[in-house]
Amino acid sequence: MWRFGFFLHEMAFGLLSILFPLYIIAVGGSLVDIGIMASIALFLSIPASFFWGYMCDKTRHYKRYILISFLSSAIILYLFTFTTSVGLLMILYITMSILHAAHEAPKNVLIAELYTREDWEKTFALYEGFTETGWLIGLLLGFLMATYGISATPTLFLCSSLNLAAFIASLILITDPFLIFERRLVSIEKTVSFAYNGMIIASKILDGFSLNERLKKENLSIFCAGLVLFSLATSILFTPLPVFFYRELAISASAVFAIYALNSCGGVVGYFLASRRLGMARGNSAVSRVVLFRGMLAFLFITVTQMHSYNLVVATAILTLMGFAYALFLVFTLSLSMELIPQGKSGLFNVLIGLGGAFGSFIGPFLADAFGFVWVFLTAGLMFLLAYVAFKIFT
Repeated sequence: MWRFGFFLHEMAFGLLSILFPLYIIAVGGSLVDIGIMASIALFLSIPASFFWGYMCDKTRHYKRYILISFLSSAIILYLFTFTTSVGLLMILYITMSILHAAHEAPKNVLIAELYTREDWEKTFALYEGFTETGWLIGLLLGFLMATYGISATPTLFLCSSLNLAAFIASLILITDPFLIFERRLVSIEKTVSFAYNGMIIASKILDGFSLNERLKKENLSIFCAGLVLFSLATSILFTPLPVFFYRELAISASAVFAIYALNSCGGVVGYFLASRRLGMARGNSAVSRVVLFRGMLAFLFITVTQMHSYNLVVATAILTLMGFAYALFLVFTLSLSMELIPQGKSGLFNVLIGLGGAFGSFIGPFLADAFGFVWVFLTAGLMFLLAYVAFKIFT
């Protein structure tokens, strides 16, 4: 039940994810404005993510930071309804992004501390699937509101109201864990296991056995590099993508919401499979394959720009499969991050995602505006391949 506030929050941001870039264009902004806004927001959310993660681990209070995030989002989204100035909207969005980051690290720690390591993949998948359903409902709300010609102001007010409801629900339902030891226990187990394996290999060598075995320890730096590259590729691709559908494929705003709803459906299916069928699988062996698959899908977007018929159908299918792949990637990397990242640095996962996203959110719109969307898809695909190499080395 403690997840219900996050469900409402994701409904609001699912609706906002498509509404806001189209709104910026509608009030006289450009693709470059969107890129600059998103890039600055993500750059500033990097130290914010680290700060919120440090504070929640330092104080061992997680609920208060979740409440800060939801309440501040509700207030700032309400302020959006009072202006159509592109500059002021950008400032408000950047401020909201900094405060919005306050709930990410506490949410990850709550899952890690409330459940045992054996249940992390399953629990992260259930959480992400539940909240992705909220995101999907938000997209469907956007589709309906755009279809009936409802303006941006009442839609933004709805986003604000949903975040206020998320704040109230979280205030009632979330409780900080009484004991916080699961991540420390997992770290101890990994150290003991590594030492034990080393002793076994050493004893076999001393007994004269010829071994092909290697003592391998996971490399946190390579894992971090893979996260940054994956986030960079995702942001390059997805930041200008709503405008690609709206302008290049000449479809309505309601149809853009519908397409992204299918992307979200793919994510829900991915989370469902991760929780039911892949719950016992180790994320190490699956991450690199998922990243490679997503990279191939990015390259397929290039074919859409060359097609004269069925281009919308193909683009929608690619976007749906991308949602599925992202769901698997997120579940596995969140679980791995809780193993690898030490206490006091739980915000590092969001810092790395934000670092790649900050660069990509400017690069994507800039490439689209200056050179066209083919270069967006090509660059994103190449970044996914580099991320694949990093995770392949890591595993």
